[in-house]
Parts: sequence; C-alpha cells; structure tokens
Amino acid sequence: MVLPLAVVGLIGSLLPVVYLHVVSVGELSPVRHTVSDYIFVDDGAVLLAVTALSLSAASAGLLLALVRSGLPGRGAASWLLGLWSAGLAVAAVFPTDPVGEPTSFSGAVHRYAGAVMFAALPLAGWLVSRTFTTSTAVRRFSVAAGITSVAFMLSHVAVVRPGSGAVLLGLFERVLFALLYGLLFALAAAAVRRGVSS
Repeated sequence: MVLPLAVVGLIGSLLPVVYLHVVSVGELSPVRHTVSDYIFVDDGAVLLAVTALSLSAASAGLLLALVRSGLPGRGAASWLLGLWSAGLAVAAVFPTDPVGEPTSFSGAVHRYAGAVMFAALPLAGWLVSRTFTTSTAVRRFSVAAGITSVAFMLSHVAVVRPGSGAVLLGLFERVLFALLYGLLFALAAAAVRRGVSS
C-alpha cells in the first residue's frame, strides 16, 4: 500500500499549487516570481504548506517503497531522497521573504533548504539510474533536472545584482518542478517494475 499512497500524494500535492496559479493570474508573474511567493496570495500560505508537506510525505513513502524493492537504505541515493523530502518540510515551515525585502532568518533557512532539495533529488535519481534500475526515463529526468537546477541557481544573480540580466527565477523553477515531478513518477514506475508488493 505504500507506493499507491505515495503516488496519490504526488498527484494530490499538485492541486493546491495549480489552484494558486489560476487564482493569482495578473497578480504574480510565473516568469519572475518563484512558487514560494504564492504565500503572499490569499490563503497561499496554507495551500503552499499543503503542497509542500504532501509532496514531502509522498516522497518519503516513495523512498520507503524503493527501499522495500531493493534500494540500499543506507546508500547515498536513499540519503539524498531523504534530504529532498526533509528540505520540502523545512521550506514549508520557514517561509520566504517578500521580493525586495532584506533576508530574514526564515527567508535564509527557506533559501538553503531549497538549494539542498533542488540539488539532492536530481543526484538521487542519477544514482538510482546507475545502480538500481535501467530506466532511461529516470536517467533523463535526473540529468535534465540537474541542468535546470543549476540554471535556476544561476538565475538568482539577476536578483542579487539588479541590472545583470532578466529575472527568470519563476520560469526556471517551474520547469525544474515539472522535471522533478516527472522524476518522482519515473522512480515510482521503477519501483513497480522491481515488484513492490507492500
């Protein structure tokens, strides 16, 4: 039952954030603003917390399913998947700062948690594709997400140093999240192929 619940959690985690995108059209730019900025929309803090915590729990369930199907529980891939899941929970508890305001303690924790999770999941997927499954989907999503994660990190330069380029944080982050969701679903499919029975 762990894997089906994890997949349901993955799907369910998408609903609140998709809703926020729809209701905030014209208020926030999907190109400039990050997903975390939706906490400043009505009910955004609650809905984003539901998304992040659902995704965190679903990812933890997926990790358990992968371990039950043979992924080494003490291996690097498992630790990285755990870091991804923990990073989501931490980012939900410590919200970001409003755009243009000084970085608070909460904003700094949020930022570093995001950096950890966006680095951890692509690396975990790549390791899983090398040692656990022959799935080309896992490998391709991992590589694409890794490249996009670097692009997202580099796009912060335009925020830190105004005038150094267009602010494309939101665009890169949304592409990254799409790839990370693809990777999580590919990992779930890999677990199915390995014959998860519980």
